[in-house]
Amino acid sequence: MNSLAADLAGALDTGQLFLVYQPKVSLATGQWSGVEALLRWQHPERGMVPPNHFIPIAESSGLMRPLTDRVIDMALDRWCEWNRAGLGIKIAINLSAKDIEPDFPDRFERTCVAKGVSPESIVFELTETATHDVTDLLDIATRLRVKGTRLSIDDFGTGYSSVVQLHRLPFSELKIDRLFVSELESSTEARTIVRAIVDLAHALDLTVVAEGTESESEVGFLAGLGCDEAQGYFFSRPLDPIALAALWRNRAPVLPTVIGNDQPLGPEAIIRLPA
Repeated sequence: MNSLAADLAGALDTGQLFLVYQPKVSLATGQWSGVEALLRWQHPERGMVPPNHFIPIAESSGLMRPLTDRVIDMALDRWCEWNRAGLGIKIAINLSAKDIEPDFPDRFERTCVAKGVSPESIVFELTETATHDVTDLLDIATRLRVKGTRLSIDDFGTGYSSVVQLHRLPFSELKIDRLFVSELESSTEARTIVRAIVDLAHALDLTVVAEGTESESEVGFLAGLGCDEAQGYFFSRPLDPIALAALWRNRAPVLPTVIGNDQPLGPEAIIRLPA
């Protein structure tokens, strides 16, 4: 185990790991619909270590299972606090391919029962590459869905999933990768791909969420396509739990103006209402 892996093992119980939360917004109503929990690591000497640095280390050093359990504990504890405050915020939690072990659904259910958490308030986001072995995942994913937990396929369009996998696995949500969203203003091809993804997802009765939305024109175009939800810096950066709760209580709606799918994107595409 290298030094950073050893540090990560120690960080599991020392308070260095924490979660921030990024809101998701319904593009039909303008209301906030939930949050995604994002893991952060504040190393005492290295400072903030990016997730794309420490997640691969966790996967290769046998730390992914305890790391996942820690994330779930923190997220469910936060859900309980928000629920007691009357906020009722649904939380999405990311899962690595190495999290998908046969006993995972039962472990998760035991944790929910112990903490008094409603499984229907939790969404697990699986990376698209994690879904390429459908045979191994089908039983596990089905048991999670039976327990009430929703499943989302993350970063769609950049991995190895096929339409057949989308059809066979019990997903309820699909997230469009930020790469396509970031190119909506400059690329006809990106707009065509996003339109096709939205149509495909809706044909399979899946909710569609766009990641990485940063501009009014992007959000307006997505709303015009019928994309269900969006998240990104246009709405909010990831926030600490206290800031998120305060913003959630005072959130103002964002109401997209539907524009033609083939029109050039422009700043008139969305209207932000004052608080």
